[in-house]
Amino acid sequence: MWNLFSVLLAVGLLTTLIAWGKVSPLLAFVVAALVAALMLGMPLAQIPGAIEKGIGDLLGSLVVVICLGAVFGKLIADSGAARRIAISLIDRLGPGRMPIAMTVTGFVVGLPLYYNVGFVLMIPLIFSLVYQSGRPAVALGMPLLAGLSIAHGFLPPHPSPVALVAAVHADLGKTLLYGLIVAIPTLIIAGPIFSMTLKNIRAEPAAIFRSEPKPDHELPGTFASFFTALLPVVLLGALTAITLVRPELAKPLAFLSSPLVVMLLSYGVAIVLLGTSRGQSLPQVMGSAQEALREIAPILLIIAGAGGLKQVLTVSGVSAELGAQLAHLPVHPLVLGWAVATLIRVCLGSATVAGVTAAGVVGPLAETSGVDPNLMVLAVGAGSLMFSHVNDSGFWMFKEYFGLTLKDTFRSWSLMETLVGSFGILFVLLLSLFIK
Repeated sequence: MWNLFSVLLAVGLLTTLIAWGKVSPLLAFVVAALVAALMLGMPLAQIPGAIEKGIGDLLGSLVVVICLGAVFGKLIADSGAARRIAISLIDRLGPGRMPIAMTVTGFVVGLPLYYNVGFVLMIPLIFSLVYQSGRPAVALGMPLLAGLSIAHGFLPPHPSPVALVAAVHADLGKTLLYGLIVAIPTLIIAGPIFSMTLKNIRAEPAAIFRSEPKPDHELPGTFASFFTALLPVVLLGALTAITLVRPELAKPLAFLSSPLVVMLLSYGVAIVLLGTSRGQSLPQVMGSAQEALREIAPILLIIAGAGGLKQVLTVSGVSAELGAQLAHLPVHPLVLGWAVATLIRVCLGSATVAGVTAAGVVGPLAETSGVDPNLMVLAVGAGSLMFSHVNDSGFWMFKEYFGLTLKDTFRSWSLMETLVGSFGILFVLLLSLFIK
């Protein structure tokens, strides 16, 4: 009982420091880890080393993949490839199928782009379509934003899913394949179907957000845009599928199927197709990469701090103890993982923080319960997206960009995120019936 109280107190302190005290997440995680270690009776001499080891171990396996994902996504955005994808889909599907076009756009653009980047990048497109078509802004934009959110929470190479894969010893390729199976029906419900209920919400976008996009003739070609944006997903998915069908090829393909190699190859292709072949010099392309690395630094620090807390829980033995106790509860382990992430998400707001924090608790649960670790990643990812409200920056971005009241923001944005989290865990549970 004391161990459980200690963990709850540490998480409560973490929540208070970040949500109320506005303390840097890295510092908040370190303080929470120190408090947890002291309350759990760890020898004083071991505490600093355990925290440092946790930070190093978690970052060591993730930092290159996450940074490559950041520079890759930044190049997709800055080159205009993301906008070309959106324009092409809308032109091909036509005005009558615009909700479907927006849904596919959000998902495809969300695969390489981090959520906040994709949001800001796609907002001018949404508003320009609103003015051209006369459709309600919220109903038109919600499918696209749902696609961005689902890719951010469920699918590698986004930071939270990648960190969770490492924490529960899952396979990145399998997680991606299973994530696509779960994400697509979830997106259909939370995107175009849900948006049909939002037609009466009136939005008043601020004029400052109506930025002028690049002219069409300055954008990269349609094939180059789609091919480059989808290349990491196609490579990881194809190589994983091959090794599932032909297990004897797993070892020969181990190098090529490594996420690090896949992301590096994809970024190299992006540099050529979206950069140097269109007249940019290599230093110009690398300027985009420098900016992306500055933007990703805060997320890396969050993951680092979570690694320190996770190591304290592991070394003290409380993590294994909690995992064993949770495994004996009359609740499915995937639902427990989802519930832990949901609780942290509601308290802290950030989906990334919720995902990587929950990893320290659900890692042993995945081992002791025997549940598929790839599905545990998706269950936690679904929980990390539940009920975005006033402590989430995404909530306020949506409200201010669309000029909504608090009531309408809860009715649209918060409900969409809750649908994503709820149907996400439902489809994860359904998938678990077919995966042994």
